[in-house]
Amino acid sequence: MSAIRGARERARIEVTAAIKDEARKQLAAEGAAKLSLRAVARELGMVSSALYRYFPSRDDLLTALIVDAYDAVGAAAERAHRAATGAAGAPGTGLARWVAVACAVRDWALAHPHEYALIYGSPVPGYTAPQDTVGPAARVGMVLIAIVEDAHRDEGLALPPLPDELRPEAERLAADIAPGLAPAVAAPLVAAWAQLFGLVSFEVFGQFNRVVEAREVFFRQAVTELARTVGLMGRRG
Repeated sequence: MSAIRGARERARIEVTAAIKDEARKQLAAEGAAKLSLRAVARELGMVSSALYRYFPSRDDLLTALIVDAYDAVGAAAERAHRAATGAAGAPGTGLARWVAVACAVRDWALAHPHEYALIYGSPVPGYTAPQDTVGPAARVGMVLIAIVEDAHRDEGLALPPLPDELRPEAERLAADIAPGLAPAVAAPLVAAWAQLFGLVSFEVFGQFNRVVEAREVFFRQAVTELARTVGLMGRRG
């Protein structure tokens, strides 16, 4: 019985992967709003009722694709962080890690523009992301937080004073997402996180066309400046 069960599980994994692959083709051709379970089933030679055993609704399939995309860009960020950490030991390591992770996010987005658009583009009409997407969506942010926490502990952070009017929100942010960081660090970190994806989105969605030509150089310099805003500029003097 275990051999039969194993064969069934492998078959289910293969069919699930095929459904997702076809759905990604539809995303590229039609966009997420037009994703159709019936169309996916038709392209795979399946009856709709069979596909519903894998994904009961369009939203279930969208959620699976969204989780996969967040996990993929998160894994790219984590690999870059591990690789950069392997060269640790010199002042400024936090900055090197930050830039490496940012570049990995950009590289993934440029290689997978339709999946990037699914998670960072326009919301899909009628779709509300469930709680299942929250953990995967946070993976890149958690890497950035880890970089800043390490630098705060090992190198020291140079930050401007926190404005009084921002302090309550900064304290809430620190408590919610980075208890190991002071509020004066947490607020600019969240801003830098958002600006990183703003830079990537401008490139992926074409807003840099006829504006920025040397895009990799431009991006590296821009994310280096973002690192400055969270204090990743070496040891305190």
